[in-house]
Amino acid sequence: MAHVHKLLSDQDFTEAMDKQARLRVFRDDHVIDTDGVIVRFDDQTVVVQSSVSDVAYHSRKECEFFEMKRR
Repeated sequence: MAHVHKLLSDQDFTEAMDKQARLRVFRDDHVIDTDGVIVRFDDQTVVVQSSVSDVAYHSRKECEFFEMKRR
């Protein structure tokens, strides 16, 4: 069973990126990306990579980011 941790601050994003935590990304209450890891981020954008050829750019303002943690 997994539980979630919402990423809000730069520190949250840095910790998730450092430990290569798997993410779920929501926009307008819909899942738009799942099981990717943060490659990099800044104040406006989070870059998530799900596979070698699957890289997505998500707006920090428009999306919600959740780290998936295993229990």
